[in-house]
Amino acid sequence: MKPSEKIKELGLILPPAPKPAGVYRPILVVDNFLYVSGQGPVNTDGSLMFGRVGDDIDLEDGYAAARQVALTMLSTIQTHFGDIDRIKRVVKVLGMVNCTPEFRKHPLVINGFSELMAEIFGTEHGIGVRSAVGMMLPDNIPAEIEAMFELHK
Repeated sequence: MKPSEKIKELGLILPPAPKPAGVYRPILVVDNFLYVSGQGPVNTDGSLMFGRVGDDIDLEDGYAAARQVALTMLSTIQTHFGDIDRIKRVVKVLGMVNCTPEFRKHPLVINGFSELMAEIFGTEHGIGVRSAVGMMLPDNIPAEIEAMFELHK
């Protein structure tokens, strides 16, 4: 099943693609790879999700935010690249979690992103290499994720 068909089958609603918040490209294609700049969790109304894991939101809220980042990233790809079905596989993911210094379950938060990508692209092509780290993020968003995808030739 094509990724676009899987998105419809799952009943997923993509939020509006965010405008760049600085001097960078939302996406860049180099050779056979699509690079996507860091994305935050955008709601379907265009607003951002907010919160710091371990402070005013919990692990489950962080997971939901990372899942929303996946939808935001798909929207950015669709808006700036055009064809989600040209994506062959997820290659690399860098997941950043806005959290307290005591919070230690960063990978479980970023699973919200990775598990949705696996649902859409399948476990063989939807799971790539990944890092998950804790830090302070702009505008107090719970998660920011950047990714690299391989494209079909």
